[in-house]
Amino acid sequence: MSLSILVVCTGNVCRSPLAEQLLAARFADAGFDATVYSAGTAALVGEPMPVQAVALSTRYGGVPGNHVGVQLTQQLVDAADLVLTASREHRAAVASMVPRAARRSYTLREFARIVQFLEQDPDGFVSLAEASSPLEIIGAVSTNRGFATRPNLAINDDVVDPFGRSSEVYEESGRVIEAAVTAIVRAFTAVSRTGRGDAA
Repeated sequence: MSLSILVVCTGNVCRSPLAEQLLAARFADAGFDATVYSAGTAALVGEPMPVQAVALSTRYGGVPGNHVGVQLTQQLVDAADLVLTASREHRAAVASMVPRAARRSYTLREFARIVQFLEQDPDGFVSLAEASSPLEIIGAVSTNRGFATRPNLAINDDVVDPFGRSSEVYEESGRVIEAAVTAIVRAFTAVSRTGRGDAA
Protein backbone atom coordinates (compact mmCIF):
# COMPACT_ATOMS: atom_id res chain seq x y z
CA MET A 1 0.00 0.00 0.00
CA SER A 2 1.05 3.61 -0.47
CA LEU A 3 1.49 5.76 2.62
CA SER A 4 0.26 9.37 2.48
CA ILE A 5 1.94 11.92 4.77
CA LEU A 6 1.04 15.59 5.21
CA VAL A 7 3.59 17.91 6.85
CA VAL A 8 2.35 21.17 8.36
CA CYS A 9 4.00 24.37 9.58
CA THR A 10 2.98 28.04 9.47
CA GLY A 11 4.08 29.59 6.19
CA ASN A 12 4.88 26.37 4.30
CA VAL A 13 8.15 27.78 3.02
CA CYS A 14 10.71 26.58 5.59
CA ARG A 15 10.05 23.74 8.02
CA SER A 16 7.27 21.72 6.39
CA PRO A 17 8.67 21.76 2.83
CA LEU A 18 12.10 20.80 4.16
CA ALA A 19 10.61 17.84 6.05
CA GLU A 20 8.45 16.96 3.03
CA GLN A 21 11.41 16.91 0.68
CA LEU A 22 13.64 14.91 3.00
CA LEU A 23 10.91 12.36 3.72
CA ALA A 24 10.14 11.98 0.01
CA ALA A 25 13.81 11.57 -0.91
CA ARG A 26 14.55 9.06 1.85
CA PHE A 27 11.47 6.98 1.10
CA ALA A 28 12.31 6.98 -2.61
CA ASP A 29 15.89 5.90 -1.89
CA ALA A 30 14.51 3.01 0.17
CA GLY A 31 12.07 1.96 -2.55
CA PHE A 32 9.17 2.69 -0.20
CA ASP A 33 5.86 3.79 -1.73
CA ALA A 34 4.96 7.07 -0.02
CA THR A 35 3.31 10.30 -1.10
CA VAL A 36 4.47 13.29 0.93
CA TYR A 37 3.06 16.80 0.67
CA SER A 38 2.95 19.90 2.86
CA ALA A 39 0.90 22.96 3.72
CA GLY A 40 0.81 25.90 6.12
CA THR A 41 -1.72 27.07 8.67
CA ALA A 42 -1.05 30.66 7.54
CA ALA A 43 0.71 29.88 4.30
CA LEU A 44 2.68 32.35 2.24
CA VAL A 45 0.68 31.14 -0.74
CA GLY A 46 2.67 31.07 -3.94
CA GLU A 47 5.89 32.17 -2.24
CA PRO A 48 9.11 30.13 -2.73
CA MET A 49 11.35 28.69 -0.05
CA PRO A 50 14.05 31.05 1.26
CA VAL A 51 17.50 30.34 -0.12
CA GLN A 52 18.64 29.08 3.29
CA ALA A 53 15.88 26.45 3.36
CA VAL A 54 16.66 25.42 -0.22
CA ALA A 55 20.33 25.01 0.71
CA LEU A 56 19.44 22.85 3.72
CA SER A 57 17.15 20.63 1.67
CA THR A 58 19.81 20.13 -0.98
CA ARG A 59 22.52 19.40 1.57
CA TYR A 60 20.42 16.77 3.33
CA GLY A 61 19.43 15.08 0.07
CA GLY A 62 16.07 16.70 -0.64
CA VAL A 63 14.87 18.03 -3.97
CA PRO A 64 13.50 21.57 -3.46
CA GLY A 65 12.22 21.86 -7.03
CA ASN A 66 9.78 24.72 -7.51
CA HIS A 67 8.03 24.55 -4.16
CA VAL A 68 5.65 27.37 -3.26
CA GLY A 69 3.53 27.88 -0.16
CA VAL A 70 0.16 26.09 0.01
CA GLN A 71 -2.64 26.79 2.50
CA LEU A 72 -3.79 23.97 4.78
CA THR A 73 -7.30 22.71 4.00
CA GLN A 74 -9.61 20.05 5.36
CA GLN A 75 -9.24 18.15 2.09
CA LEU A 76 -5.46 17.91 2.51
CA VAL A 77 -5.86 16.62 6.07
CA ASP A 78 -8.52 14.10 5.05
CA ALA A 79 -6.24 12.69 2.33
CA ALA A 80 -3.39 11.93 4.75
CA ASP A 81 -2.77 8.66 6.58
CA LEU A 82 -0.42 10.57 8.89
CA VAL A 83 -0.07 14.27 9.69
CA LEU A 84 3.28 15.51 10.97
CA THR A 85 3.57 19.08 12.23
CA ALA A 86 6.41 21.42 13.07
CA SER A 87 4.93 22.31 16.48
CA ARG A 88 2.23 21.47 18.98
CA GLU A 89 0.42 24.63 17.89
CA HIS A 90 0.17 23.29 14.34
CA ARG A 91 -0.96 19.89 15.62
CA ALA A 92 -3.75 21.64 17.55
CA ALA A 93 -4.73 23.60 14.44
CA VAL A 94 -5.06 20.37 12.45
CA ALA A 95 -7.19 18.77 15.17
CA SER A 96 -9.36 21.88 15.34
CA MET A 97 -9.92 21.83 11.59
CA VAL A 98 -10.53 18.06 11.40
CA PRO A 99 -11.20 16.62 14.88
CA ARG A 100 -11.10 13.02 13.66
CA ALA A 101 -7.51 13.61 12.49
CA ALA A 102 -6.23 14.18 16.05
CA ARG A 103 -5.43 10.49 16.48
CA ARG A 104 -3.14 10.48 13.43
CA SER A 105 -1.55 13.90 13.98
CA TYR A 106 1.81 14.33 15.69
CA THR A 107 4.65 16.77 15.76
CA LEU A 108 7.66 15.53 13.80
CA ARG A 109 9.71 15.22 16.95
CA GLU A 110 6.91 13.50 18.86
CA PHE A 111 6.39 10.79 16.23
CA ALA A 112 10.15 10.25 15.91
CA ARG A 113 10.51 9.97 19.69
CA ILE A 114 7.71 7.41 19.98
CA VAL A 115 9.02 5.17 17.19
CA GLN A 116 12.48 5.27 18.75
CA PHE A 117 10.94 4.25 22.06
CA LEU A 118 9.07 1.36 20.42
CA GLU A 119 12.13 0.23 18.46
CA GLN A 120 13.64 -0.70 21.80
CA ASP A 121 10.86 -3.31 22.14
CA PRO A 122 9.95 -2.37 25.75
CA ASP A 123 8.14 -5.03 27.76
CA GLY A 124 4.41 -4.51 27.95
CA PHE A 125 4.21 -2.26 24.91
CA VAL A 126 3.20 -2.89 21.29
CA SER A 127 6.48 -3.41 19.46
CA LEU A 128 7.16 -2.07 15.99
CA ALA A 129 8.54 -5.50 15.20
CA GLU A 130 4.96 -6.77 15.28
CA ALA A 131 3.76 -4.29 12.62
CA SER A 132 3.10 -5.72 9.17
CA SER A 133 2.12 -2.52 7.34
CA PRO A 134 2.64 1.25 7.55
CA LEU A 135 -0.84 1.70 9.01
CA GLU A 136 -0.03 -0.81 11.74
CA ILE A 137 3.05 1.26 12.61
CA ILE A 138 0.85 4.34 12.93
CA GLY A 139 -1.56 2.29 15.05
CA ALA A 140 1.25 1.12 17.32
CA VAL A 141 2.44 4.68 17.79
CA SER A 142 -1.09 5.82 18.59
CA THR A 143 -1.62 3.00 21.11
CA ASN A 144 1.60 3.81 22.94
CA ARG A 145 1.48 7.58 22.62
CA GLY A 146 0.82 8.29 26.28
CA PHE A 147 3.29 5.75 27.60
CA ALA A 148 6.15 6.96 25.41
CA THR A 149 5.60 10.63 26.19
CA ARG A 150 7.39 11.79 29.30
CA PRO A 151 6.43 15.24 30.63
CA ASN A 152 10.02 16.42 30.84
CA LEU A 153 10.42 15.83 27.10
CA ALA A 154 7.26 17.64 25.99
CA ILE A 155 9.08 20.96 25.68
CA ASN A 156 11.23 19.43 22.94
CA ASP A 157 8.33 18.64 20.63
CA ASP A 158 8.54 21.83 18.55
CA VAL A 159 10.90 22.67 15.70
CA VAL A 160 12.11 26.27 15.88
CA ASP A 161 10.83 28.51 13.09
CA PRO A 162 13.84 29.93 11.20
CA PHE A 163 11.89 32.21 8.85
CA GLY A 164 13.49 35.64 8.79
CA ARG A 165 16.09 34.64 11.34
CA SER A 166 19.83 33.95 11.35
CA SER A 167 21.68 31.20 9.53
CA GLU A 168 22.36 29.59 12.91
CA VAL A 169 18.62 29.19 13.53
CA TYR A 170 18.19 27.68 10.07
CA GLU A 171 20.97 25.22 10.88
CA GLU A 172 19.35 24.27 14.19
CA SER A 173 15.94 23.80 12.58
CA GLY A 174 17.45 21.73 9.79
CA ARG A 175 19.35 19.44 12.15
CA VAL A 176 16.24 18.74 14.21
CA ILE A 177 14.12 18.02 11.12
CA GLU A 178 16.77 15.77 9.58
CA ALA A 179 17.11 13.74 12.78
CA ALA A 180 13.34 13.29 13.06
CA VAL A 181 13.04 12.31 9.41
CA THR A 182 15.80 9.72 9.81
CA ALA A 183 13.99 8.04 12.70
CA ILE A 184 10.59 8.12 10.99
CA VAL A 185 11.83 6.71 7.68
CA ARG A 186 13.78 3.98 9.46
CA ALA A 187 10.63 2.84 11.28
CA PHE A 188 8.48 2.65 8.15
CA THR A 189 11.06 1.13 5.85
CA ALA A 190 11.83 -1.64 8.36
CA VAL A 191 8.50 -3.19 7.35
CA SER A 192 9.47 -3.46 3.68
CA ARG A 193 13.05 -4.59 4.45
CA THR A 194 11.80 -7.57 6.42
CA GLY A 195 9.14 -8.41 3.85
CA ARG A 196 6.31 -8.13 6.37
CA GLY A 197 4.44 -5.42 4.49
CA ASP A 198 3.40 -4.68 0.91
CA ALA A 199 4.40 -1.02 0.91
CA ALA A 200 7.64 -1.42 -1.00
